[in-house]
Amino acid sequence: MSIKGEKGDKRREGITIGEVCAALESEFPSLTISKIRYLEDRGLLTPRRTAGGYRLYGKSELARLRTVLRLQRDEFLPLRVIRQEMAGGRSAEAIPASNGDAVPRRGATAVAGTGSWMPLQDVLDETSVDAALVSELREYGVVSGETRDGVEGFDETEVEIIRSVGELARYGVAGRNLSVFRSSADREAALLQQILAPALRSRNPERRAEAIEALENLASVTSYLGHLLLVRDLRGIADGR
Repeated sequence: MSIKGEKGDKRREGITIGEVCAALESEFPSLTISKIRYLEDRGLLTPRRTAGGYRLYGKSELARLRTVLRLQRDEFLPLRVIRQEMAGGRSAEAIPASNGDAVPRRGATAVAGTGSWMPLQDVLDETSVDAALVSELREYGVVSGETRDGVEGFDETEVEIIRSVGELARYGVAGRNLSVFRSSADREAALLQQILAPALRSRNPERRAEAIEALENLASVTSYLGHLLLVRDLRGIADGR
């Protein structure tokens, strides 16, 4: 892969961010330049820059981006966990491309805050969701958002919630229809809190850290259990039972 840089520059190995979107469009139709820049801001991508500041992506960086996107799509991992996976040597070759039939593997669930935050306008650009839908999600308590320096925005998890609801909206699902998910999540969270409450309230840092790890593991198990129960019920619907 090569591209000519600014006038006077020698040819440099790599492709532009727009060409990256085009190269991955077939596997990730919703991928945008804003999404790639967001992943770069989160430290997951480090493209080389020309003297004029243009991003150039080589083969290794393209493979890294594919890995990040597959982990988000197929294993539902938050970026903090993906960063850990990547640091551990996870590669796109270890994640089979989804053919639409495979059951997603159970992924880790991170409950500790990441500190990442995205302004509302960037969220709309990133997810292609209408502002009216985001307002509806806030109205029904599906997302809450946070205002920083007078600018409304959302953390990493809520951005992914908005993205998921955007997919559902294509089938006519509105914010008011999501109360069942909100209620289910509240009940599951209350159950896990009841199980681990004493350890989570501990003043011993080590015990509290162990409790948070246990909470993440339990959240992963309950999430996967919910997925399996849903698959079972949907198969019954498909079979006319």
